[in-house]
Amino acid sequence: MTRDEERHVARAIRSLDGIADRIFIVDSGSTDRTVEIAEEMGAEVRFNPWRNHASQYNWALDQLPADTDWVLRLDADEIVTEALRAQIAETLPKVGIEIDGIVVGRRMTFLGRAIRHGGLFPIRIIRIFRHGKGRCEDRWMDEHIKVAGPVVELSGEILDDNQNSLTWWTAKHNAYASREVVDLLNLEYGFMQHETVAELGGGQAGVKRWLKEKIYARLPTGLRSFAYFLYRYLLRFGFLDGREGLAFHVLQGFWYRFLVDAKLDEVRHYMALTGADAPTAIQQVLDIDVTA
Repeated sequence: MTRDEERHVARAIRSLDGIADRIFIVDSGSTDRTVEIAEEMGAEVRFNPWRNHASQYNWALDQLPADTDWVLRLDADEIVTEALRAQIAETLPKVGIEIDGIVVGRRMTFLGRAIRHGGLFPIRIIRIFRHGKGRCEDRWMDEHIKVAGPVVELSGEILDDNQNSLTWWTAKHNAYASREVVDLLNLEYGFMQHETVAELGGGQAGVKRWLKEKIYARLPTGLRSFAYFLYRYLLRFGFLDGREGLAFHVLQGFWYRFLVDAKLDEVRHYMALTGADAPTAIQQVLDIDVTA
């Protein structure tokens, strides 16, 4: 999925060399050279208006040709590492018909530095699955691929290496915070279908989702973001990630989580003040139409 990804898209496409028969891109309105670059490199590009990651990705899955065998989900700012590429080429032809998905690792860099501490990475997630056997959770934030059948694991990794500025990163996470509030309020009020890998025994992702929804979500807002930061930065040795790691753990582990809580309290205050239901309050406060 792309929008204004000219900085990353060629790198992502090159990382698929030798393992992808087709490269399929869904663009939601790029104004830079993203589409031009992708088409020059042989990718098929289609267009769809943006609502959220899950709806966009599931729309994309529905556009794939019927003879598609396996699907690999890759964000535009990610690359398939050489080790994973070799494992895919060797392993995929040998995978039994009963296997629906393949779990791989995912790491990330921040401000050019690999984040190795804090208990976050590598994340083990399903990123490869048989066409027709996997769908994206219908959520507004932190969505995962889910499959019903067995999975196998590869040790290779996908690397998230975004090259944009910190200003871009904070703007993106401001929008992410609003979307996460939608999921938290839906967990509380049930105004939409709620899908979660925690209900499917979804491996590491399922365990983290269960902890987030059953434990973290019930802690006092504000306090929980500070406790989470201390856990990551001190107990899980996030301080070993250096200056870049300090910025990452403060911004992603504390600032972002506190922003989610502040926005959540803002919506709840609006509901108490006006008597509005959750979808109406979300529309008025966060400018997100969950009924669209």
